[in-house]
Amino acid sequence: MSEFLVSARKYRPQTFDQVVGQSSVTSTLKNAIKSNQLAQSFLFCGPRGIGKTTCARIFAKEINIFNSTETIDDFSFNIFELDAASNNSVDDIRNLVEQVRVPPQIGKYKVYIIDEVHMLSQAAFNAFLKTLEEPPIHAKFILATTEKHKIIPTILSRCQIFDFKRVNNDDIVKNLKYVADQENITVDDDALFLIAEKSDGALRDSLSLFDRLVSFSDKKLTYTDVASHLNILDYQYYFNVTEYLISNDISSLFIIFNKIIDNGFDGQHFINGLSEHLRTLLLCQNKETVILFSVNKSLQEKYLQQAELMNIKFLVNALKLANTCDLQYKASNNKRLLVEICLMQISSYGFDEEPKKKNEKFVVTKSDSNIVYNKTKEVLPIDPITKNEDELQDETQVEKVSTLIDSTELAESDITSSSVKSKTISILSSLNDVEENTETKKEIYPVKSDDFSLDLLMKKWKEMISYFKHLEKSNLALNLNINSPELIEKNIIKIILSNSSQVELIEQEKINILTYLRNSLNNDLLELETEVKEIDKNDVPYTNSDKYKKMFEENKNLAKLGARLGLDPDY
Repeated sequence: MSEFLVSARKYRPQTFDQVVGQSSVTSTLKNAIKSNQLAQSFLFCGPRGIGKTTCARIFAKEINIFNSTETIDDFSFNIFELDAASNNSVDDIRNLVEQVRVPPQIGKYKVYIIDEVHMLSQAAFNAFLKTLEEPPIHAKFILATTEKHKIIPTILSRCQIFDFKRVNNDDIVKNLKYVADQENITVDDDALFLIAEKSDGALRDSLSLFDRLVSFSDKKLTYTDVASHLNILDYQYYFNVTEYLISNDISSLFIIFNKIIDNGFDGQHFINGLSEHLRTLLLCQNKETVILFSVNKSLQEKYLQQAELMNIKFLVNALKLANTCDLQYKASNNKRLLVEICLMQISSYGFDEEPKKKNEKFVVTKSDSNIVYNKTKEVLPIDPITKNEDELQDETQVEKVSTLIDSTELAESDITSSSVKSKTISILSSLNDVEENTETKKEIYPVKSDDFSLDLLMKKWKEMISYFKHLEKSNLALNLNINSPELIEKNIIKIILSNSSQVELIEQEKINILTYLRNSLNNDLLELETEVKEIDKNDVPYTNSDKYKKMFEENKNLAKLGARLGLDPDY
Protein backbone atom coordinates (compact mmCIF):
# COMPACT_ATOMS: atom_id res chain seq x y z
CA MET A 1 0.00 0.00 0.00
CA SER A 2 1.51 3.33 -1.10
CA GLU A 3 1.93 6.11 1.39
CA PHE A 4 -0.77 8.80 1.23
CA LEU A 5 0.35 12.22 0.03
CA VAL A 6 -1.85 15.24 0.57
CA SER A 7 -3.22 16.90 -2.55
CA ALA A 8 -1.48 20.20 -1.79
CA ARG A 9 1.88 18.44 -2.18
CA LYS A 10 0.88 15.85 -4.76
CA TYR A 11 -0.52 18.42 -7.18
CA ARG A 12 1.90 21.24 -6.44
CA PRO A 13 2.63 23.10 -9.73
CA GLN A 14 5.97 22.29 -11.34
CA THR A 15 5.91 24.96 -14.04
CA PHE A 16 4.60 28.50 -14.28
CA ASP A 17 1.78 27.36 -16.57
CA GLN A 18 0.39 25.13 -13.80
CA VAL A 19 0.23 27.94 -11.23
CA VAL A 20 -3.43 28.82 -10.51
CA GLY A 21 -4.72 32.39 -10.37
CA GLN A 22 -1.39 34.29 -10.56
CA SER A 23 -1.04 34.89 -14.29
CA SER A 24 0.25 38.47 -13.91
CA VAL A 25 3.12 37.34 -11.66
CA THR A 26 4.07 34.24 -13.62
CA SER A 27 4.07 36.03 -16.99
CA THR A 28 6.36 38.75 -15.59
CA LEU A 29 8.79 36.19 -14.19
CA LYS A 30 8.86 34.18 -17.42
CA ASN A 31 9.61 37.27 -19.48
CA ALA A 32 12.38 38.28 -17.06
CA ILE A 33 14.00 34.86 -17.47
CA LYS A 34 13.74 34.95 -21.26
CA SER A 35 15.21 38.44 -21.52
CA ASN A 36 17.85 37.63 -18.88
CA GLN A 37 16.86 40.69 -16.83
CA LEU A 38 17.05 39.18 -13.37
CA ALA A 39 17.20 41.32 -10.25
CA GLN A 40 19.42 40.31 -7.37
CA SER A 41 16.48 39.96 -4.94
CA PHE A 42 12.73 39.48 -5.12
CA LEU A 43 9.94 39.87 -2.57
CA PHE A 44 6.82 37.72 -2.92
CA CYS A 45 4.04 38.94 -0.65
CA GLY A 46 0.38 38.02 -0.23
CA PRO A 47 -2.04 35.88 1.85
CA ARG A 48 -1.28 32.30 2.83
CA GLY A 49 -1.71 29.35 0.48
CA ILE A 50 -1.74 31.21 -2.84
CA GLY A 51 1.58 29.99 -4.34
CA LYS A 52 4.38 32.29 -3.16
CA THR A 53 6.84 29.54 -2.18
CA THR A 54 5.79 27.41 -5.16
CA CYS A 55 6.55 30.23 -7.58
CA ALA A 56 9.87 30.84 -5.84
CA ARG A 57 10.89 27.20 -6.35
CA ILE A 58 9.79 27.19 -9.98
CA PHE A 59 11.64 30.46 -10.59
CA ALA A 60 14.82 29.10 -8.94
CA LYS A 61 14.70 26.01 -11.14
CA GLU A 62 13.85 27.83 -14.36
CA ILE A 63 16.71 30.36 -14.19
CA ASN A 64 19.22 27.52 -13.88
CA ILE A 65 17.65 25.45 -16.67
CA PHE A 66 17.50 28.44 -19.03
CA ASN A 67 21.15 29.37 -18.47
CA SER A 68 22.51 25.82 -18.31
CA THR A 69 24.43 24.11 -21.10
CA GLU A 70 24.15 20.74 -19.37
CA THR A 71 21.47 18.14 -19.97
CA ILE A 72 20.39 17.71 -16.35
CA ASP A 73 17.13 19.20 -15.07
CA ASP A 74 17.66 18.68 -11.35
CA PHE A 75 19.14 21.75 -9.72
CA SER A 76 17.81 21.08 -6.23
CA PHE A 77 21.32 21.46 -4.78
CA ASN A 78 21.32 25.06 -5.97
CA ILE A 79 18.14 25.93 -4.04
CA PHE A 80 18.37 26.72 -0.34
CA GLU A 81 15.25 27.34 1.75
CA LEU A 82 15.45 29.13 5.08
CA ASP A 83 12.60 29.44 7.53
CA ALA A 84 12.96 32.91 9.04
CA ALA A 85 10.45 32.12 11.77
CA SER A 86 12.94 29.76 13.46
CA ASN A 87 16.18 31.28 12.10
CA ASN A 88 15.69 34.92 12.88
CA SER A 89 18.84 35.85 14.75
CA VAL A 90 21.93 37.74 13.62
CA ASP A 91 24.05 34.56 13.76
CA ASP A 92 21.71 32.78 11.34
CA ILE A 93 22.04 35.62 8.83
CA ARG A 94 25.84 35.65 9.26
CA ASN A 95 25.97 31.94 8.44
CA LEU A 96 23.85 32.61 5.38
CA VAL A 97 26.19 35.40 4.23
CA GLU A 98 29.18 33.04 4.56
CA GLN A 99 27.44 30.41 2.40
CA VAL A 100 26.58 32.98 -0.29
CA ARG A 101 30.24 33.50 -1.12
CA VAL A 102 30.66 29.90 -2.35
CA PRO A 103 29.73 29.54 -6.07
CA PRO A 104 27.47 26.70 -7.26
CA GLN A 105 28.99 23.40 -8.41
CA ILE A 106 26.28 22.82 -11.02
CA GLY A 107 24.34 25.48 -12.87
CA LYS A 108 24.79 29.23 -12.87
CA TYR A 109 22.85 30.47 -9.84
CA LYS A 110 22.43 29.66 -6.18
CA VAL A 111 18.93 30.72 -5.07
CA TYR A 112 18.10 31.42 -1.42
CA ILE A 113 14.40 31.30 -0.56
CA ILE A 114 13.70 32.91 2.83
CA ASP A 115 10.13 32.16 3.91
CA GLU A 116 8.22 34.34 6.42
CA VAL A 117 10.99 36.92 6.19
CA HIS A 118 9.03 39.41 8.33
CA MET A 119 9.94 37.26 11.37
CA LEU A 120 13.58 38.35 11.22
CA SER A 121 14.72 40.56 14.06
CA GLN A 122 15.72 44.19 13.55
CA ALA A 123 19.40 43.30 14.00
CA ALA A 124 19.12 40.41 11.51
CA PHE A 125 17.56 42.74 8.92
CA ASN A 126 20.42 45.20 9.36
CA ALA A 127 23.01 42.44 9.03
CA PHE A 128 21.35 41.31 5.81
CA LEU A 129 21.21 44.72 4.10
CA LYS A 130 24.64 44.87 2.43
CA THR A 131 24.55 41.31 1.13
CA LEU A 132 21.01 41.80 -0.21
CA GLU A 133 21.99 44.97 -2.06
CA GLU A 134 25.26 43.71 -3.59
CA PRO A 135 25.32 39.91 -3.54
CA PRO A 136 27.76 37.83 -5.62
CA ILE A 137 26.76 37.50 -9.26
CA HIS A 138 25.83 33.85 -8.76
CA ALA A 139 23.42 34.50 -5.83
CA LYS A 140 19.74 35.33 -6.02
CA PHE A 141 17.43 35.96 -3.07
CA ILE A 142 13.69 35.36 -2.99
CA LEU A 143 11.93 36.60 0.14
CA ALA A 144 8.37 35.47 0.89
CA THR A 145 6.05 37.00 3.46
CA THR A 146 2.39 37.26 4.41
CA GLU A 147 2.89 40.58 6.25
CA LYS A 148 4.62 43.04 3.99
CA HIS A 149 4.03 45.98 6.35
CA LYS A 150 6.37 44.44 8.96
CA ILE A 151 9.41 44.55 6.67
CA ILE A 152 11.65 47.60 7.08
CA PRO A 153 11.78 50.06 4.15
CA THR A 154 15.49 49.52 3.55
CA ILE A 155 14.78 45.87 2.69
CA LEU A 156 11.82 46.77 0.48
CA SER A 157 13.87 49.25 -1.51
CA ARG A 158 16.42 46.53 -2.41
CA CYS A 159 13.86 44.06 -3.80
CA GLN A 160 11.56 43.69 -6.78
CA ILE A 161 8.14 43.36 -5.16
CA PHE A 162 5.48 40.99 -6.50
CA ASP A 163 2.03 41.14 -4.89
CA PHE A 164 0.17 37.84 -5.08
CA LYS A 165 -3.64 38.02 -5.03
CA ARG A 166 -6.25 35.71 -3.59
CA VAL A 167 -7.39 32.99 -5.97
CA ASN A 168 -11.00 33.54 -7.08
CA ASN A 169 -13.63 30.87 -6.55
CA ASP A 170 -13.92 29.93 -10.22
CA ASP A 171 -10.21 29.09 -10.46
CA ILE A 172 -10.36 27.10 -7.23
CA VAL A 173 -13.36 25.10 -8.49
CA LYS A 174 -11.54 24.31 -11.75
CA ASN A 175 -8.47 23.12 -9.85
CA LEU A 176 -10.59 20.98 -7.52
CA LYS A 177 -12.37 19.43 -10.51
CA TYR A 178 -9.00 18.52 -12.00
CA VAL A 179 -7.88 16.89 -8.74
CA ALA A 180 -11.20 15.03 -8.43
CA ASP A 181 -10.89 13.66 -11.95
CA GLN A 182 -7.34 12.50 -11.29
CA GLU A 183 -8.45 10.74 -8.09
CA ASN A 184 -11.70 9.30 -9.59
CA ILE A 185 -13.89 11.16 -7.11
CA THR A 186 -17.52 12.05 -7.85
CA VAL A 187 -18.34 15.63 -6.85
CA ASP A 188 -21.20 18.13 -7.20
CA ASP A 189 -20.46 21.58 -8.55
CA ASP A 190 -22.39 23.13 -5.65
CA ALA A 191 -20.18 21.25 -3.20
CA LEU A 192 -17.02 22.57 -4.86
CA PHE A 193 -18.33 26.14 -4.68
CA LEU A 194 -18.90 25.67 -0.94
CA ILE A 195 -15.31 24.48 -0.49
CA ALA A 196 -14.04 27.44 -2.52
CA GLU A 197 -16.00 29.93 -0.40
CA LYS A 198 -14.83 28.32 2.83
CA SER A 199 -11.17 28.47 1.75
CA ASP A 200 -11.41 32.29 1.32
CA GLY A 201 -9.11 32.50 -1.72
CA ALA A 202 -6.40 30.16 -0.40
CA LEU A 203 -5.77 27.32 -2.86
CA ARG A 204 -3.85 25.23 -0.33
CA ASP A 205 -6.72 25.50 2.18
CA SER A 206 -9.20 24.34 -0.46
CA LEU A 207 -7.11 21.24 -1.19
CA SER A 208 -6.81 20.48 2.52
CA LEU A 209 -10.60 20.76 2.92
CA PHE A 210 -11.05 18.59 -0.17
CA ASP A 211 -8.88 15.81 1.30
CA ARG A 212 -10.77 15.93 4.60
CA LEU A 213 -14.17 15.77 2.93
CA VAL A 214 -13.14 12.91 0.65
CA SER A 215 -12.19 10.89 3.72
CA PHE A 216 -15.55 11.74 5.27
CA SER A 217 -17.73 10.92 2.24
CA ASP A 218 -15.84 7.95 0.77
CA LYS A 219 -15.00 9.51 -2.63
CA LYS A 220 -18.46 10.96 -3.27
CA LEU A 221 -18.94 14.62 -2.42
CA THR A 222 -22.48 15.99 -2.30
CA TYR A 223 -23.68 19.48 -1.42
CA THR A 224 -25.52 18.25 1.68
CA ASP A 225 -22.51 16.36 3.06
CA VAL A 226 -20.15 19.29 2.48
CA ALA A 227 -22.53 21.81 4.08
CA SER A 228 -23.05 19.56 7.09
CA HIS A 229 -19.37 18.73 7.60
CA LEU A 230 -18.14 22.31 7.16
CA ASN A 231 -20.90 23.68 9.41
CA ILE A 232 -22.30 25.86 6.63
CA LEU A 233 -25.94 26.92 6.67
CA ASP A 234 -27.79 25.92 3.51
CA TYR A 235 -28.56 28.71 1.06
CA GLN A 236 -32.21 27.70 1.06
CA TYR A 237 -32.57 28.84 4.67
CA TYR A 238 -31.61 32.38 3.69
CA PHE A 239 -33.95 32.36 0.69
CA ASN A 240 -36.82 31.29 2.96
CA VAL A 241 -35.92 33.86 5.64
CA THR A 242 -35.86 36.61 3.01
CA GLU A 243 -39.31 35.58 1.75
CA TYR A 244 -40.69 35.80 5.29
CA LEU A 245 -39.05 39.20 5.75
CA ILE A 246 -40.73 40.51 2.60
CA SER A 247 -44.14 39.14 3.57
CA ASN A 248 -43.83 40.35 7.18
CA ASP A 249 -44.40 36.79 8.43
CA ILE A 250 -42.82 37.15 11.87
CA SER A 251 -44.13 33.86 13.25
CA SER A 252 -42.49 31.90 10.41
CA LEU A 253 -39.27 33.84 10.99
CA PHE A 254 -39.20 32.75 14.62
CA ILE A 255 -39.90 29.13 13.68
CA ILE A 256 -37.15 28.92 11.07
CA PHE A 257 -34.66 30.73 13.33
CA ASN A 258 -35.48 28.25 16.11
CA LYS A 259 -34.82 25.40 13.68
CA ILE A 260 -31.45 26.93 12.78
CA ILE A 261 -30.49 27.21 16.45
CA ASP A 262 -31.58 23.62 17.09
CA ASN A 263 -29.33 22.45 14.27
CA GLY A 264 -26.34 23.79 16.21
CA PHE A 265 -25.71 27.04 14.36
CA ASP A 266 -24.72 30.15 16.28
CA GLY A 267 -26.90 33.28 16.11
CA GLN A 268 -23.99 35.41 14.94
CA HIS A 269 -23.16 32.84 12.26
CA PHE A 270 -26.75 33.15 11.02
CA ILE A 271 -26.81 36.96 11.05
CA ASN A 272 -23.49 37.11 9.18
CA GLY A 273 -24.81 34.71 6.56
CA LEU A 274 -28.00 36.75 6.25
CA SER A 275 -25.94 39.91 5.74
CA GLU A 276 -23.98 38.23 2.96
CA HIS A 277 -27.23 37.01 1.39
CA LEU A 278 -28.74 40.52 1.49
CA ARG A 279 -25.53 41.96 0.02
CA THR A 280 -25.73 39.51 -2.86
CA LEU A 281 -29.37 40.51 -3.50
CA LEU A 282 -28.28 44.15 -3.49
CA LEU A 283 -25.58 43.39 -6.07
CA CYS A 284 -28.20 41.66 -8.22
CA GLN A 285 -30.14 44.91 -8.50
CA ASN A 286 -27.69 46.08 -11.16
CA LYS A 287 -26.36 43.97 -14.00
CA GLU A 288 -22.94 45.58 -13.72
CA THR A 289 -22.46 44.47 -10.10
CA VAL A 290 -23.56 40.86 -10.61
CA ILE A 291 -19.94 39.94 -11.39
CA LEU A 292 -18.91 40.88 -7.84
CA PHE A 293 -20.19 37.60 -6.41
CA SER A 294 -19.22 34.16 -7.64
CA VAL A 295 -21.72 31.29 -7.40
CA ASN A 296 -22.80 28.52 -9.72
CA LYS A 297 -25.39 29.27 -12.42
CA SER A 298 -28.37 27.55 -10.76
CA LEU A 299 -27.84 29.50 -7.55
CA GLN A 300 -27.26 32.72 -9.46
CA GLU A 301 -30.67 32.37 -11.12
CA LYS A 302 -32.33 32.03 -7.71
CA TYR A 303 -30.65 35.21 -6.51
CA LEU A 304 -31.74 37.11 -9.62
CA GLN A 305 -35.33 35.93 -9.23
CA GLN A 306 -35.55 36.95 -5.59
CA ALA A 307 -33.76 40.25 -6.25
CA GLU A 308 -36.60 41.26 -8.60
CA LEU A 309 -38.98 41.17 -5.61
CA MET A 310 -36.75 43.35 -3.44
CA ASN A 311 -36.54 47.10 -2.97
CA ILE A 312 -33.12 48.77 -2.75
CA LYS A 313 -34.21 50.87 0.25
CA PHE A 314 -35.42 47.74 2.02
CA LEU A 315 -32.10 45.95 1.37
CA VAL A 316 -29.99 48.90 2.55
CA ASN A 317 -32.05 49.24 5.74
CA ALA A 318 -31.88 45.48 6.33
CA LEU A 319 -28.09 45.49 5.92
CA LYS A 320 -27.76 48.33 8.44
CA LEU A 321 -29.89 46.50 11.01
CA ALA A 322 -28.05 43.21 10.46
CA ASN A 323 -24.67 44.94 10.83
CA THR A 324 -25.82 46.63 14.06
CA CYS A 325 -26.98 43.28 15.40
CA ASP A 326 -23.59 41.74 14.55
CA LEU A 327 -21.73 44.53 16.39
CA GLN A 328 -23.95 44.23 19.49
CA TYR A 329 -24.01 40.42 19.57
CA LYS A 330 -21.03 39.78 21.84
CA ALA A 331 -22.09 42.41 24.39
CA SER A 332 -25.70 41.21 24.58
CA ASN A 333 -26.85 39.09 27.50
CA ASN A 334 -29.81 37.68 25.56
CA LYS A 335 -28.30 36.96 22.17
CA ARG A 336 -31.26 35.08 20.78
CA LEU A 337 -33.64 37.91 21.60
CA LEU A 338 -31.25 40.38 19.93
CA VAL A 339 -31.38 38.45 16.64
CA GLU A 340 -35.17 38.07 16.87
CA ILE A 341 -35.59 41.82 17.41
CA CYS A 342 -33.37 42.45 14.39
CA LEU A 343 -35.55 40.16 12.26
CA MET A 344 -38.71 41.92 13.45
CA GLN A 345 -37.23 45.34 12.66
CA ILE A 346 -36.24 44.26 9.15
CA SER A 347 -39.60 42.64 8.54
CA SER A 348 -41.52 45.69 9.75
CA TYR A 349 -39.71 48.11 7.46
CA GLY A 350 -41.90 49.56 4.72
CA PHE A 351 -45.23 48.47 6.15
CA ASP A 352 -47.49 51.39 7.06
CA GLU A 353 -48.69 51.39 10.61
CA GLU A 354 -52.40 51.43 11.28
CA PRO A 355 -53.47 55.10 11.40
CA LYS A 356 -54.17 56.34 14.88
CA LYS A 357 -57.56 57.75 15.74
CA LYS A 358 -57.47 61.48 15.97
CA ASN A 359 -58.65 63.16 19.14
CA GLU A 360 -61.05 65.77 17.91
CA LYS A 361 -60.90 67.59 21.22
CA PHE A 362 -57.18 68.32 20.91
CA VAL A 363 -56.42 68.37 17.17
CA VAL A 364 -57.30 71.36 15.02
CA THR A 365 -58.63 70.14 11.67
CA LYS A 366 -57.82 71.71 8.34
CA SER A 367 -61.28 73.27 8.18
CA ASP A 368 -60.65 75.16 11.40
CA SER A 369 -59.44 78.71 11.07
CA ASN A 370 -56.07 79.66 12.41
CA ILE A 371 -57.56 82.61 14.30
CA VAL A 372 -60.80 83.45 16.11
CA TYR A 373 -62.35 86.80 16.69
CA ASN A 374 -64.00 88.01 19.89
CA LYS A 375 -66.71 90.59 20.14
CA THR A 376 -64.23 93.50 19.87
CA LYS A 377 -62.59 91.84 16.81
CA GLU A 378 -59.23 91.44 18.56
CA VAL A 379 -57.08 88.70 17.08
CA LEU A 380 -56.15 85.99 19.58
CA PRO A 381 -54.13 82.82 19.05
CA ILE A 382 -56.41 79.86 18.84
CA ASP A 383 -56.45 77.59 21.87
CA PRO A 384 -57.60 74.09 20.98
CA ILE A 385 -58.23 73.36 24.67
CA THR A 386 -61.15 75.82 24.76
CA LYS A 387 -63.12 73.65 22.35
CA ASN A 388 -65.89 71.55 23.97
CA GLU A 389 -65.55 73.23 27.35
CA ASP A 390 -68.12 71.01 29.06
CA GLU A 391 -66.31 67.83 28.07
CA LEU A 392 -63.00 69.03 29.48
CA GLN A 393 -64.39 68.55 33.00
CA ASP A 394 -64.94 64.83 32.52
CA GLU A 395 -62.67 62.29 34.14
CA THR A 396 -62.08 60.72 30.74
CA GLN A 397 -60.63 63.99 29.49
CA VAL A 398 -58.32 64.18 32.52
CA GLU A 399 -56.98 60.69 31.75
CA LYS A 400 -56.24 61.73 28.15
CA VAL A 401 -54.40 64.81 29.33
CA SER A 402 -52.38 62.71 31.80
CA THR A 403 -51.26 60.58 28.84
CA LEU A 404 -49.82 63.73 27.29
CA ILE A 405 -47.94 64.44 30.51
CA ASP A 406 -46.49 60.92 30.58
CA SER A 407 -45.19 61.33 27.02
CA THR A 408 -43.14 64.37 28.10
CA GLU A 409 -41.67 62.37 31.01
CA LEU A 410 -42.42 65.10 33.49
CA ALA A 411 -44.99 63.41 35.70
CA GLU A 412 -44.47 60.85 38.43
CA SER A 413 -45.65 57.30 37.90
CA ASP A 414 -47.95 57.45 40.91
CA ILE A 415 -49.63 60.81 40.22
CA THR A 416 -53.01 61.20 41.82
CA SER A 417 -55.98 62.18 39.70
CA SER A 418 -56.28 65.48 41.54
CA SER A 419 -52.73 66.58 40.67
CA VAL A 420 -53.03 65.57 37.02
CA LYS A 421 -55.33 68.46 36.26
CA SER A 422 -53.02 71.09 37.77
CA LYS A 423 -49.98 69.68 35.92
CA THR A 424 -51.97 69.72 32.70
CA ILE A 425 -52.65 73.43 33.10
CA SER A 426 -49.01 74.42 33.54
CA ILE A 427 -47.57 72.11 30.87
CA LEU A 428 -50.13 72.82 28.18
CA SER A 429 -49.93 76.55 28.81
CA SER A 430 -46.15 76.47 28.32
CA LEU A 431 -46.42 74.34 25.19
CA ASN A 432 -49.03 76.51 23.51
CA ASP A 433 -47.64 79.86 24.81
CA VAL A 434 -51.13 81.13 25.54
CA GLU A 435 -51.38 84.61 27.00
CA GLU A 436 -52.58 84.84 30.57
CA ASN A 437 -55.24 87.41 29.75
CA THR A 438 -57.58 84.87 28.12
CA GLU A 439 -60.67 85.10 30.32
CA THR A 440 -62.28 81.91 29.05
CA LYS A 441 -59.22 79.93 29.97
CA LYS A 442 -59.07 81.41 33.46
CA GLU A 443 -62.63 80.38 34.10
CA ILE A 444 -61.98 76.79 33.09
CA TYR A 445 -58.48 76.49 34.55
CA PRO A 446 -58.03 78.83 37.52
CA VAL A 447 -54.37 79.67 38.11
CA LYS A 448 -53.08 78.49 41.50
CA SER A 449 -50.99 80.97 43.44
CA ASP A 450 -50.84 79.80 47.07
CA ASP A 451 -48.41 81.55 49.36
CA PHE A 452 -45.66 79.52 50.97
CA SER A 453 -42.91 80.06 53.47
CA LEU A 454 -39.18 79.52 53.11
CA ASP A 455 -39.36 76.56 55.49
CA LEU A 456 -42.00 74.90 53.34
CA LEU A 457 -39.87 75.57 50.22
CA MET A 458 -36.85 73.96 51.87
CA LYS A 459 -38.91 70.93 52.82
CA LYS A 460 -40.26 70.46 49.28
CA TRP A 461 -36.79 71.15 47.86
CA LYS A 462 -35.30 68.24 49.83
CA GLU A 463 -38.18 66.00 48.77
CA MET A 464 -37.52 66.95 45.14
CA ILE A 465 -33.83 66.03 45.51
CA SER A 466 -34.84 62.60 46.83
CA TYR A 467 -37.30 62.25 43.97
CA PHE A 468 -34.61 62.89 41.33
CA LYS A 469 -32.26 60.46 43.07
CA HIS A 470 -35.02 57.86 42.82
CA LEU A 471 -35.18 58.56 39.06
CA GLU A 472 -31.40 57.91 38.90
CA LYS A 473 -30.63 61.54 38.04
CA SER A 474 -27.83 61.74 40.56
CA ASN A 475 -25.97 64.59 38.82
CA LEU A 476 -29.05 66.80 38.93
CA ALA A 477 -29.72 65.93 42.58
CA LEU A 478 -26.10 66.68 43.49
CA ASN A 479 -26.19 70.13 41.86
CA LEU A 480 -29.51 70.97 43.52
CA ASN A 481 -28.03 70.04 46.87
CA ILE A 482 -24.93 72.26 46.59
CA ASN A 483 -26.62 75.41 47.94
CA SER A 484 -29.99 76.08 49.50
CA PRO A 485 -32.53 77.95 47.36
CA GLU A 486 -33.36 81.58 48.09
CA LEU A 487 -36.78 83.21 47.82
CA ILE A 488 -35.89 86.61 46.35
CA GLU A 489 -39.47 87.63 45.54
CA LYS A 490 -42.92 86.24 46.16
CA ASN A 491 -42.86 83.67 43.32
CA ILE A 492 -39.20 83.72 42.23
CA ILE A 493 -36.74 81.12 43.52
CA LYS A 494 -33.01 81.59 43.06
CA ILE A 495 -30.22 79.02 43.32
CA ILE A 496 -26.51 79.85 43.50
CA LEU A 497 -24.15 77.62 41.45
CA SER A 498 -20.38 77.54 41.18
CA ASN A 499 -19.83 77.08 37.41
CA SER A 500 -21.54 77.27 34.02
CA SER A 501 -21.73 73.50 33.54
CA GLN A 502 -23.97 73.24 36.60
CA VAL A 503 -26.16 76.02 35.19
CA GLU A 504 -26.44 74.16 31.88
CA LEU A 505 -27.60 71.00 33.63
CA ILE A 506 -30.20 72.90 35.68
CA GLU A 507 -31.49 74.68 32.57
CA GLN A 508 -31.92 71.36 30.78
CA GLU A 509 -34.04 70.03 33.64
CA LYS A 510 -35.74 73.33 34.44
CA ILE A 511 -39.18 72.23 33.23
CA ASN A 512 -39.05 69.11 35.41
CA ILE A 513 -37.94 71.12 38.45
CA LEU A 514 -40.66 73.76 38.03
CA THR A 515 -43.32 71.13 37.41
CA TYR A 516 -42.47 69.39 40.67
CA LEU A 517 -42.29 72.60 42.71
CA ARG A 518 -45.47 74.10 41.25
CA ASN A 519 -47.45 70.98 42.04
CA SER A 520 -45.91 70.53 45.49
CA LEU A 521 -46.42 74.18 46.52
CA ASN A 522 -49.72 74.59 44.64
CA ASN A 523 -48.42 77.66 42.82
CA ASP A 524 -48.36 77.87 39.01
CA LEU A 525 -46.58 81.22 39.00
CA LEU A 526 -43.29 79.93 40.33
CA GLU A 527 -40.13 80.76 38.39
CA LEU A 528 -36.55 79.56 38.86
CA GLU A 529 -33.43 81.67 38.37
CA THR A 530 -29.79 80.62 38.46
CA GLU A 531 -26.68 82.59 39.29
CA VAL A 532 -23.02 81.65 38.98
CA LYS A 533 -20.80 82.62 41.89
CA GLU A 534 -17.30 81.25 41.70
CA ILE A 535 -15.64 80.23 44.97
CA ASP A 536 -12.77 82.47 46.02
CA LYS A 537 -9.79 80.20 46.47
CA ASN A 538 -8.30 82.59 49.03
CA ASP A 539 -11.26 81.95 51.33
CA VAL A 540 -10.69 78.21 51.36
CA PRO A 541 -8.49 77.08 54.29
CA TYR A 542 -5.79 74.56 53.34
CA THR A 543 -3.18 74.46 56.12
CA ASN A 544 -3.81 73.63 59.76
CA SER A 545 -3.19 77.25 60.75
CA ASP A 546 -5.75 78.50 58.22
CA LYS A 547 -8.32 75.98 59.41
CA TYR A 548 -7.55 76.93 63.04
CA LYS A 549 -8.10 80.62 62.37
CA LYS A 550 -11.25 79.94 60.37
CA MET A 551 -12.76 77.92 63.18
CA PHE A 552 -11.87 80.56 65.77
CA GLU A 553 -13.42 83.31 63.67
CA GLU A 554 -16.68 81.42 63.46
CA ASN A 555 -16.76 80.42 67.13
CA LYS A 556 -15.25 82.75 69.76
CA ASN A 557 -15.77 80.21 72.55
CA LEU A 558 -13.59 77.78 70.64
CA ALA A 559 -10.88 80.45 70.48
CA LYS A 560 -11.03 80.89 74.24
CA LEU A 561 -10.80 77.13 74.75
CA GLY A 562 -7.77 76.95 72.49
CA ALA A 563 -6.05 79.75 74.34
CA ARG A 564 -6.77 78.15 77.72
CA LEU A 565 -5.46 74.73 76.65
CA GLY A 566 -2.52 76.21 74.73
CA LEU A 567 -3.39 74.46 71.48
CA ASP A 568 -0.81 74.70 68.67
CA PRO A 569 -2.41 74.18 65.24
CA ASP A 570 0.92 73.43 63.55
CA TYR A 571 1.80 70.62 65.96
